[in-house]
Amino acid sequence: MEPGPPGCSRPAEPGPRLRRLCGADQEASVALLSRARAEAELQRCVPAVAAVLPAGGSGERMGVPTPKQFCPILDRPLISYTLQALERVCWIKDIVVAVTRENMETMKGIIQRYQHQRISLVEAGVTRHRSIFSGLKALAQDQPDSQLSKPEVVIIHDAVRPFVEEDVLLKVVTAAKEHGAAGAIRPLVSTVICPSADGCLDQSLERARHRASEMPQAFLFDVIYEAYQQCSDYDLEFGTECLHLALKYCHIKAKLVEGSPDLWKVTYKRDLYAAESIIKERISQQICMVMDTKEDEELVGHRLEEMLKNEFSHVKVTSGALGHTGRDLQQIILEQCYNFVCVNVGAYEFEETQKLLDVLKESDLSILYPVVVISDEQKLQDSLRQGATIIATLIKERNSGLVGQLLVA
Repeated sequence: MEPGPPGCSRPAEPGPRLRRLCGADQEASVALLSRARAEAELQRCVPAVAAVLPAGGSGERMGVPTPKQFCPILDRPLISYTLQALERVCWIKDIVVAVTRENMETMKGIIQRYQHQRISLVEAGVTRHRSIFSGLKALAQDQPDSQLSKPEVVIIHDAVRPFVEEDVLLKVVTAAKEHGAAGAIRPLVSTVICPSADGCLDQSLERARHRASEMPQAFLFDVIYEAYQQCSDYDLEFGTECLHLALKYCHIKAKLVEGSPDLWKVTYKRDLYAAESIIKERISQQICMVMDTKEDEELVGHRLEEMLKNEFSHVKVTSGALGHTGRDLQQIILEQCYNFVCVNVGAYEFEETQKLLDVLKESDLSILYPVVVISDEQKLQDSLRQGATIIATLIKERNSGLVGQLLVA
């Protein structure tokens, strides 16, 4: 087993720790301290929790040579988004990922490149259930070199469900602590039918009475580990439903928790495009406008700000100067903003832009998502509305061919 980094500290938000950010003042420190205290209180109320992600699948239904968990979305592997979603949950102590031996080095590279925290790797089995069992064994401290501690509750989640939110995770963990097992469910979209041997309709299920089983699921660790220890070879080879194992072998009836539409699983190639669209939409929700305090520059900046708000249905636009305390910009970066517009009135005045680029470079922010930086020259004042349209298009589309370039409007 490959242990993760020592300790269980985590970035303030998903992704890498932000390094050497200059200009932090007392107000930003107070805000971060408040958030840390809130997280500490939540950790105190939640039982010891770990997560297991089976990631040994070959992705046959995807129809591409690369296993779907490693398929790129905005030039970043899908599994990295899922790890990011779990990492932002401060009370998940350990995340165990089961990958095949041939993909072990690939997974190590992803952890290193995207600076994921609290991750441990184990070798996956030939089936989903065997992979999960490998992860549980690591948490059970059955392995002589294990550096993990046994949790009270374990979450089982799919590596290809990147949009899971903390509230759903908390609901299934809380329900599992009370009932022994819990899982997210969603209404059926289509009616389930049973065909006969000759290919004709035999029976159909009443859709309103049934639900689709989704992930995440959570269990008291001793319950699910005992179930896997008793599991038959048939279940390990052909089974898929973890909640059923808890019922079959430990007589634990799982509590079912209504999940959100975001729990869908990336299964087919078209799902990659849908996932990319969701990610683009999410990271386009905040724009930081950096401008000087000169009256003419502020006038242009605020007019542009109002036009940008008209270009997006839901977007938060924050304006401010970079050259003073830097407090506002640091807070925006900590909140994971990926869109910056520098307003430079006067040809080739790029001092503010250069300061911004220096801060972004030190933050390592761009390894998570493509960062869009747009610098406005004097000519933009002649057609602010056209400029706002161009800026909005660049932010929404995030063409991978423009990543790493300074865009001058």
